[in-house]
Amino acid sequence: MEGVGVNGFWRDRPVLVTGATGLVGAWLTRRLKEAGAEVVCLVRDWVPQSELVRGGTIERVSVVRGDVRERDLVERAIGEYEVDTVIHLAAQTIVGIANRNPVSTFESNIQGTWSVLEACRRSPGVRSIVVASSDKAYGDQQKLPYGEDTPLEGRHPYDVSKSCADLIAQAYAKSYSLPVAVTRCGNFYGGGDLNWNRIVPGTIRSIIRGERPVIRSDGQFVRDYFYVEDGAAAYMLLAEQLYARPELRGVAFNFSNEIQVTVLDLVKRILCAMHSTLEPDVRNEASNEIRHQYLSAARARTLLGWAPLFSLDQGLERTTAWYRGYLA
Repeated sequence: MEGVGVNGFWRDRPVLVTGATGLVGAWLTRRLKEAGAEVVCLVRDWVPQSELVRGGTIERVSVVRGDVRERDLVERAIGEYEVDTVIHLAAQTIVGIANRNPVSTFESNIQGTWSVLEACRRSPGVRSIVVASSDKAYGDQQKLPYGEDTPLEGRHPYDVSKSCADLIAQAYAKSYSLPVAVTRCGNFYGGGDLNWNRIVPGTIRSIIRGERPVIRSDGQFVRDYFYVEDGAAAYMLLAEQLYARPELRGVAFNFSNEIQVTVLDLVKRILCAMHSTLEPDVRNEASNEIRHQYLSAARARTLLGWAPLFSLDQGLERTTAWYRGYLA
């Protein structure tokens, strides 16, 4: 993987990752292991088809079984494994599920965040914490692209859960000088996403099966698509810089390729990459979703020296290759 472990920073470093069986968590855990870190994964559900398990990474990490909302459990894991870096990714991430089950989403995303941060506050050995927020934390804004100073104004259940978690992280930094920073990324995609109602894996699976890919919206929703390996690299960069730069505490960073892509255009790119002549099935059924979003990553470029490793087309190429192997 590009740029892994170049300076030796992560070698033997004890890192707690929540949400390791998720899309980003699996790739982040793999990347941390390749950089030499001693990784502890907090795992609630056993997901044998997840990339963390399928790729064998779970056999090379320490696993703590439990729910992110259990503060005592998180605190025990931090203490017993002498963790000094925490990357908090655990969340309920599906907008449709949040609409149907708002309370469980609020519990996972909001209570889960304060549980992790309170455990870190009570653990003096923790020196760097990254909390994954989302571009959805901004809500539906007129001014584009979204900068980090854009107000956090989520209105629907998922968006509200991320707005709240984001503000809680900032409160812990401000009130307790906790070494925490926040990431706000666009829509993640990449190999290992098994939520088939998401547009990228759902489209690829349909094409492989010879079925028309389904678009739940009218196809004109604009999103900021961000490749999962770029996300993993960004989290590690921010966590590393937090050690030496206390001025980053409480700071939020957008990570984005800074391009505007409609859902329909994305599906057409995938169809082209897979040499398919199928036509999309546009159903216009989406509700409680923001129509137009994309991010400015100027702060990350300027303050962190960050740049994405992959273009959208490069990311889609790697993603389609992963699913061809998985679905073969």
